[in-house]
Amino acid sequence: MGMHEVDIAIIGAGTAGMGAYREVRKQTDRIALIEGGPFGTTCARVGCMPSKLLIAPAEARHHLSALPAFGIHSDAGKVDGRAVMKRVREERDRFVGFVKDAVDDFDQKHVVRAHAVFEDPHTLRLSAASDGTKPPFERLRAGRIVIATGSRPRIPESLRAAGDRLVVNDDVFDWQDLPDSVAVFGAGVIGVELGQALHRLGVRVRLFGRGGSIAGLSDPAVRDVAKKIIGAEMPTSLDARDVRVERDGDVVIVYFTDDDASARSERFDYLLAATGRVPNVDKLGLANTGLELDARGVPMFDPQSMQAGSSHIFIAGDASNDMPVLHEAADEGHLAGKNAASFPMVYKHTRRTELGIVFCDPQAAFAGQRHAQLIKDGVDFATGEVSFEDQGRSRVMLVNQGLLRVYGENGSGLLLGAEMIGPDNEHLAHLLAWAIQLRMTVTQVLHMPFYHPVIEEGLRTALRMLLEDLGMGPHPPLHCIDCGPGA
Repeated sequence: MGMHEVDIAIIGAGTAGMGAYREVRKQTDRIALIEGGPFGTTCARVGCMPSKLLIAPAEARHHLSALPAFGIHSDAGKVDGRAVMKRVREERDRFVGFVKDAVDDFDQKHVVRAHAVFEDPHTLRLSAASDGTKPPFERLRAGRIVIATGSRPRIPESLRAAGDRLVVNDDVFDWQDLPDSVAVFGAGVIGVELGQALHRLGVRVRLFGRGGSIAGLSDPAVRDVAKKIIGAEMPTSLDARDVRVERDGDVVIVYFTDDDASARSERFDYLLAATGRVPNVDKLGLANTGLELDARGVPMFDPQSMQAGSSHIFIAGDASNDMPVLHEAADEGHLAGKNAASFPMVYKHTRRTELGIVFCDPQAAFAGQRHAQLIKDGVDFATGEVSFEDQGRSRVMLVNQGLLRVYGENGSGLLLGAEMIGPDNEHLAHLLAWAIQLRMTVTQVLHMPFYHPVIEEGLRTALRMLLEDLGMGPHPPLHCIDCGPGA
């Protein structure tokens, strides 16, 4: 038992931790990859993949509602909740299996099943893992340490009166059947995605939010359109106040003041807390590291190196609570691993352009700098926009809802960012993120090919409007140009 020594210890074997391990493995064989919970990344186990497995059948059923408008009638669409959830669990387990296989391919002498707590900046005290596995040694001393402990759902105290009827997204994916009704608290990414999916599968849902925000959109114009679209499909209370939760047998009663200032109450089978996530750093004993911590207890770090202060400690993934999405966690893990391996030489790397997608329908997304950040930073910028209501291809497919807004820098004409809600906007967001990362001007993007008829023609219209607002181009032709020749 006693003390074990390594060059590098990595706490957490999720996306960021695995990325860090692959990097440090190139430089040393003296590694400890420490994991106290189940293997399987947040994305595979409770995040992006199982949520999409629930969204897919919901969208398939919802598409049936558009058939009469095309002149097609069908009596299909009956939901077998047990079958839906069976596929969700089976495919979720399949994705988790891929992660476990990856860990099994690691050198097993590096893998330590344990929970870790800092005793001092270089020493970790180990205790049994969640499954009861005892660590092979009690303490571990490491020259460098990477913190990649992930995050967990945040549950407000005001919701805990729901007792065992209070669930988080982790619990939803283990359901054996679909319930009759769910109150979804939180109108961010998780709440909007799961709330809409459950609604489309026949579950009675009300989406509760605060301050009128939805899907993380910061542009007021885009946010207003999103609220209108989502609110027209299912009940929403996006600025609910005076919320109080009670149990009545197996039912949860939610009392609240609605957006129109009326006092209301509603009964639900479950209350789903989708109220954000908390970085898993509070039980690491970080006070013993001497690091400067922020108000959340997260070490202050440089996002271009993932180094905490000037120390030998690095942080990556959801534990940093910086950009909690999979591709960013992977990038941060690789960056933290490289710098931990090369320490005391630490190198800064340019990060990729920010990109976020909410898989509601229509999809909400952003690319590059967001509206609120541009305002906060005092950037001198212009705006262009397009509504998808009359956009040619969108209207043909009866998915003509939404608004896209793009931002460009006055003077240089650089494309800075965009926020949007609209059909297949995951693809538009990618195109915009690539153009922004290449530091293209609005004029340069407009010189790229646009096929006809495609939804991307709507992006061209928005860019033309932006060019006019920048004072770099004439007023665009009529919007119907997207529907015909001569574009």
